[in-house]
Amino acid sequence: MVRSTAADRAAPSPHAPWLGAYLLLSTIWGTSFLFIKVADRQLSPLQVVLARMALGTATVLVVLLIRRERLPSEGRTWGHLAFLALVSNALPFSLIAYGETHISSVLAGLWNATTPLFTLLIALGVLPEERPTRQRVGGLVLGFVGVAVVLGPWSGLGGPSLEGSIAVAGASACYGLSFTYLRRYITARPDTGVSLVSGQLLCGTAMMTAATLLFTSAPPHLGAESVLSVAALGALGTGLAYVLNYAVVHRAGATIASTVTYLIPLFATACGVVVLNEGIAWNEPAGAFVVLTGVALSQGRLTRGTQNVTALRPRRAEAI
Repeated sequence: MVRSTAADRAAPSPHAPWLGAYLLLSTIWGTSFLFIKVADRQLSPLQVVLARMALGTATVLVVLLIRRERLPSEGRTWGHLAFLALVSNALPFSLIAYGETHISSVLAGLWNATTPLFTLLIALGVLPEERPTRQRVGGLVLGFVGVAVVLGPWSGLGGPSLEGSIAVAGASACYGLSFTYLRRYITARPDTGVSLVSGQLLCGTAMMTAATLLFTSAPPHLGAESVLSVAALGALGTGLAYVLNYAVVHRAGATIASTVTYLIPLFATACGVVVLNEGIAWNEPAGAFVVLTGVALSQGRLTRGTQNVTALRPRRAEAI
């Protein structure tokens, strides 16, 4: 997730290396859909998310200690972080984990590409400084045409596949809401990105602990594949990824960091097809390409000149 706080908005460092961190971040977030799919085999979606967030929180807290930084001190900040933990972590993570019990990791990764579309749609609705220009509206329309292509209505809609797709698309909508909320209430705060992420993940872990204890029971068997998958998902996809994202934003700027959105579906597709031997219908990558083209158009990446892409700074993502 791309974060730009008051403490982090210094100009990008033109001489600092960022490409390695950028590619590693894209790889980690892209492969997260693979790890979720494997973990879903023996764990419930809520258990997958709890393990992911607990390990991610531990990883980020270690970084916080190494950097000798502190958690946020203001109660109002913690209130905002609790809401972000719900809409940026607990809810979308759970929707993705649930969705992947019905659809392939490839399709889940492709749905993640819709996050910037939802971000812009929500930002245009709630942020008065955002204007619905012809370019942005055109990008939104084109992007949601791509969504229709991914769904493939000519093959008939309904059943578990549609349910899974709606769940993962709902996660993208949650991310869109979280980015807009982040921009409106968090970016002006003096806390560092690592401090805010640590607080957010702590809140999210507390939420998922309560939900998991209430609605799930211990799995009868837990194999090495599931254990390694949630370990990678937590330590890498949730912990290290946040730190890498912070580094890329600091070194290259939020605009470059936001382009990770274009690479995540590629890595997710490659992992699903090669590692899990998942099938892929022609309309899924074709629709994702149309979605990404719409995203690029709405962000002004297909035209020259200056444009404001602040409202479109994606993650997840947090992705995922």
